[in-house]
Amino acid sequence: MKKVMYLLAMTFITIGSYAQTQWKVDPYHSSLNFNISHSGISLVNGKFLEYTGNLTKNGEALNDASFDFTVDVKSINTDVENRDNHLRSADFFEVEKYPNMTFKSNKILATGKPDHYLLYGKLTIKDVAKDVIFDVNFGGIAKSDKGEKLGMKAETIINRIDYNIDYDPTAVGIGKDVTIVVNLQFAKQ
Repeated sequence: MKKVMYLLAMTFITIGSYAQTQWKVDPYHSSLNFNISHSGISLVNGKFLEYTGNLTKNGEALNDASFDFTVDVKSINTDVENRDNHLRSADFFEVEKYPNMTFKSNKILATGKPDHYLLYGKLTIKDVAKDVIFDVNFGGIAKSDKGEKLGMKAETIINRIDYNIDYDPTAVGIGKDVTIVVNLQFAKQ
């Protein structure tokens, strides 16, 4: 009987140590930014103001973590109203037809450098899904009387033409490569 009780106790401890934790993006301490070349001589910076995101993970590190994000595309903001309205139009994002862009991860790999990972997944813009890899720097976890927070920075470069954002397809005025820089803080649920 003692052996059975011992085995049950060890099973529950083992299961508990592998329990998944759920985290939700904290929009007050996060930002979803991008930049793109303009006329080959400067960069235009922008961001999306409305988005939701979830993280599911085991343990303290990001090994085996999974991410999913939804971005409200009409929340695009480059601090120039006319440009933002043009970006929402059929020339670019067609927000009336394609109101959201999404990212869903399929794996994350440690690189061997401390707190550095490669996050693989599908980015969907205008109903076009493409594989992307984000370079992730894990900032760690902070605990306070307000709960647990997890911080990270993720970066990637995409080609806008791949997602049918093909205004100025020669890229004379507007570059093809878009650098995405995401600074995230998650709150444990």
